[in-house]
Amino acid sequence: MKTLLKTLTLLTFMLSVSAAAQQAQNFGDYTVHYNALNSSLISPEVSKVYGIQRSDSRALINISVLKNSENQLPTAVKATVTASARNLTGQTRKIEMREVIEGDDAIYYIGELSVRNMENFDFSVMITPEGQSKPFNLKFRQQFYTE
Repeated sequence: MKTLLKTLTLLTFMLSVSAAAQQAQNFGDYTVHYNALNSSLISPEVSKVYGIQRSDSRALINISVLKNSENQLPTAVKATVTASARNLTGQTRKIEMREVIEGDDAIYYIGELSVRNMENFDFSVMITPEGQSKPFNLKFRQQFYTE
């Protein structure tokens, strides 16, 4: 029963994240999926399980790393992930990322930061897949609405 609840919670979380215009970028044999959204879009059940503060003025960043293979489906891999966000006035915020592992095939990294209405952030994410020495530098911009 506990495994079923975890699976349903993970599915709800991933559907919420996917609905928020998930994006991806390829780095050689790896694909990095990323997005940022208001944490109020996450269900109360999921926020409780993962310790995410739900609020229109809080943003959630989600990163997952997949290793591509010619003959198999991509597989989730562990990575070292660090992130920061800079708003248009030049204020930089370091984002503490934490690893979430669900079962044998789901690994993702989440972090939170406070946001204001119509605030734009330029995200800079350094990703080093396990077993690799050179990090990938992912950059993207996201605007948030709090009202």
